Amino acid sequence: MANKARVKWIEGSRFIGESGSGHAVVMEGIAPEGRSPIGISPMEMLLLGLGGCSSIDVVMILEKAREKVTDVVVEVEGERAGEIPKVYTHIHAHYIVTGHGLKPAAVERAIKLSAEKYCSATIMLAATAEVTHDFEIVEAD
Repeated sequence: MANKARVKWIEGSRFIGESGSGHAVVMEGIAPEGRSPIGISPMEMLLLGLGGCSSIDVVMILEKAREKVTDVVVEVEGERAGEIPKVYTHIHAHYIVTGHGLKPAAVERAIKLSAEKYCSATIMLAATAEVTHDFEIVEAD
């Protein structure tokens, strides 16, 4: 199954990326002096992809385990190499999982399954970066 994407140059280092499903995002490299970037950098997009891919897995795994999950937030931070190509060398994902009576072992299992088996983005980025994770559980009101 092939995914498709199209990226069109706007100006400077600003581009519009459109997915094969028709969703669009503004991407930007370094903004010109005096201007704030209005787009996400392509490298930030990689971190968002990892967070999104993994979040989907974690929610689905917890729901399948009949855990009462009400929210998942993943804070992803990446460190890049100092020299070109400035690939990610370390990526850390911190999961904040909210629910009613969530079992820590179930949350840990869901995150581990995502990282090691299901999340293509995590597994792909782990080929060049050390990917680590931790989590906290918040009891829902």
